[in-house]
Amino acid sequence: MEIASYATLVAVIVIYGGLEARLKRMERRAARLERKADLILEHLGVRQEEPGMERVTALLRENKKIQAIKEYREITDADLKEAKEAVDRMDGTRG
Repeated sequence: MEIASYATLVAVIVIYGGLEARLKRMERRAARLERKADLILEHLGVRQEEPGMERVTALLRENKKIQAIKEYREITDADLKEAKEAVDRMDGTRG
């Protein structure tokens, strides 16, 4: 019985590792596609505003960049790096 338990545990670990690697590849691919779409929109001069970004813009006007990043993360579910880069771009375009 113990051997079956260990075998099951090993199988679960191997499957989990494979799924995790596949998920990371998919996330990287999605990020690349998003960057490409952003470049296309920028090239065409199209601005896509997320609902609620007015609050982020207002915080930037008040020089509250950290709060703007936090707000951006709440609105978009972006990670910290993505949010900081996006807010930096927003800050650069408003000046």
